[in-house]
Amino acid sequence: MALSQPAPYARSPGESTAKRPVVSDRPVSVGADRTPPKPARLVSRDAYRGSTMLFMALAGFDIYKIVKDHPPLADNPVWRFLGYHFGNHVEWTGCSLWDLIQPSFMFMVGVAIPYSYASRKAKGDSEGRIWFHVIIRAIVLVLLGVFLSSNGAKQTNFTFVNVLSQIGLGYAFVYLLRGRRVLLQLLATAAILGGYWAAFYFHPLPGPDFNYKEVGLDGPWPFTADFAAHWNKNTNFANWFDQWFLNLFPREKPFKFNEGGYQTLNFVPSMATMIFGLMAGELLRSGKSAGKKFACLVFAGVVCLLGGMALDHTIWPEGLAERLQSFGVGSAPYWSQDWTLCPIVKRIWTPTWAIYSTGWTLLMLAAFFFVIDLIGWKAWAFVLVVVGMNSIAVYCMSQLIKPWTVRTLQTHFGQGLFDGTYFGRQIFDPMFSPIVQYAAVIFVFSLICVWLYRQRIFIRI
Repeated sequence: MALSQPAPYARSPGESTAKRPVVSDRPVSVGADRTPPKPARLVSRDAYRGSTMLFMALAGFDIYKIVKDHPPLADNPVWRFLGYHFGNHVEWTGCSLWDLIQPSFMFMVGVAIPYSYASRKAKGDSEGRIWFHVIIRAIVLVLLGVFLSSNGAKQTNFTFVNVLSQIGLGYAFVYLLRGRRVLLQLLATAAILGGYWAAFYFHPLPGPDFNYKEVGLDGPWPFTADFAAHWNKNTNFANWFDQWFLNLFPREKPFKFNEGGYQTLNFVPSMATMIFGLMAGELLRSGKSAGKKFACLVFAGVVCLLGGMALDHTIWPEGLAERLQSFGVGSAPYWSQDWTLCPIVKRIWTPTWAIYSTGWTLLMLAAFFFVIDLIGWKAWAFVLVVVGMNSIAVYCMSQLIKPWTVRTLQTHFGQGLFDGTYFGRQIFDPMFSPIVQYAAVIFVFSLICVWLYRQRIFIRI
């Protein structure tokens, strides 16, 4: 981990580029006595990453728990919608806005690779030195993920499902594809996803005498059909691997299952997510016009969304299969709402999830690129940008000092700060106190990031 002091902007990320020189993203020839110029920073990349980090730190304002604990809110369609998308992952299949945090983070790691490489070449680093840094970065990310997962534990918690560990495990492999032809990158992605699908499909299903209680279940869940059951919770190929791999490390008690169903091997298909990001990053650094870049991002995003939905019909809106059949599209089993080649499951990062979630990340990146870099509306994203430029710092703060921040605010501003009581009067219903609490925490984290930016301090690995 290092403190770096680049000069990403002349004054502020929202400032007009008319007052400062613009460095082209186009490749330049390098003579014996000159090095390539440092690449211009893509503001939309930082803004998207910053929004992801803030949304993660916000914990969705805990709206899911608010709706769950107050049933009358569930009768309101707006609150029901917010409860689904904010603060909780879907139980198994499907996708909520909250589920897209980790794919966005990992996708943006891939986007950053071409920019990181260009920046290091501009500094005169050799290929060997760059690769040494890649390996060190991967190792540090894995160890940092273990460290954060062990926070508050009695001993080191050797688990590798933390997003930083997941990135570190696959980072060097993804870096191998930097600068390769698009066809090769797509073939590598297909091999990763296809191979991972086969590993699950050909792994034997539990026998009739299998003790599901030992893996935290009452029975096979959520699928009972033989085909989809290969992707059931805690009885799949990846859980079988973890029962061997994680027990190689010292533990308080033998590992049998992860309560959320998350697995170490998730890093394998998530490499595809990072490769998609790598391809997007190389597109954004190419000599194409901004309009063509935007169009390519949108087109690729739609293709990935439709591709994921074509491979798993259980993600379809209710009644879509029947409407398709009513139009004479067909009545074969393929058009059934229950048909799936591979269910879309974030918790085990199924190949279909990698494709489907990438569709959303591409469209979100396209939206930020359109507003910030194509139209030029940058000033509004200042806080997002400075948070995105210190994403590791925000992630660590979110994991380590969130409760301390709440206690400190209450110490200085009163115990009733978050329960709606101000000056002896009840300003709002206490059930909404988590929203105020998380908003206050994010305000503090944002102030820290702004201060770090003003001091030109950027914590990087």
